[in-house]
Amino acid sequence: MKLTIERAALLNALGHVQSAVERRNTIPILSNILLEADAGTLALTATDLDLAINERVEASIVTAGGTTVPAHMIYDIVRKLPEGAQIELAYSSESGRLTLRAGRSEFTLACLPQDDFPLMTSGDLPYSFKLSVAELCRLIDKTRFAISTEETRYYLNGIYLHAAESAGVPMLRAVATDGHRLARVETPLPEGAAGMPGIIVPRKTVAEIRKLIDGSEDHVRVELSDGKIRFTFDNAVLTSKLIDGTFPEYERVIPSGNDKVMEVDGKVFAKAVDRVSTISTERSRAVKLAVQGEKLTLSATSPDAGTATEEISVHYSSDPLEVGFNSRYLLDIAAQIEGENAQFIFADASSPTLVRDGTEESALYVLMPMRV
Repeated sequence: MKLTIERAALLNALGHVQSAVERRNTIPILSNILLEADAGTLALTATDLDLAINERVEASIVTAGGTTVPAHMIYDIVRKLPEGAQIELAYSSESGRLTLRAGRSEFTLACLPQDDFPLMTSGDLPYSFKLSVAELCRLIDKTRFAISTEETRYYLNGIYLHAAESAGVPMLRAVATDGHRLARVETPLPEGAAGMPGIIVPRKTVAEIRKLIDGSEDHVRVELSDGKIRFTFDNAVLTSKLIDGTFPEYERVIPSGNDKVMEVDGKVFAKAVDRVSTISTERSRAVKLAVQGEKLTLSATSPDAGTATEEISVHYSSDPLEVGFNSRYLLDIAAQIEGENAQFIFADASSPTLVRDGTEESALYVLMPMRV
């Protein structure tokens, strides 16, 4: 294999695929990226056996062929080369090494056989539809903060994507929860998604596809089955296994009888929570909300540090209420409110609170209170 490629093109592709490679691997081949040169393109593939990323870039191919090279090593080398450099890659099957040249720099890297690289097969993916990059970003960004990191509840370690109905309209719905908060966002059901199974997209896959599509302006082709999902866009393909588990019946935790509505400027509220929570203890980060009439008082107490209070204006016409929340959870939800008007819909101090964005009806959040 021998080829020449621009540094910027190679660096961009390496940056995309190498993030799928775990830093610590017990299987040596999984630390490597597969390079395949043929017909004017260089294909790069990385996998951790649960997730595979493939990207193609234009290159001047002298001799077709392939090999595997240490992922993070080659990425760091290319990253440190000067901008605008032309990179020559040459692999010798006799020595089993890849030579990388750019200007006066030359590196020789030990390779592992191409045949040892595990290729992830996607199998039959019967459901296929397109989403705009903006729509997919919205579904991810407004839910992923609520993905659980608790490995024992593995079925919560991802975003639940499924077809649902909202006021009789078919929707594609994304849901994430960690038991303390829940985020639910939906978009009109794309053509081809009808009848799709409910799937749980793993946390790592969510993070990788979000990074890959950042800055892209095209649509994303989504193909899926019960066990796998594939995202295709531009010159990249991400294939991933899905979480094999049953997502809980989340509709049961979304309160329907809450009747105390507080309307507040989302950004003013978030800044006030952030300031007051500075003094609260690190473990619980508890903040108390006391609302009465047109005034909301936020307060936090720490046995070691002292106390903090702040008052902000709100619209509220129900009975006075005091309720406590984890400030980090509050801030995570407040960060999703794009408009000025955030709605907090309470029942009482011990029941789940509903949070809505006044300018976006398709987004809904649930937050469990805590004792303060």
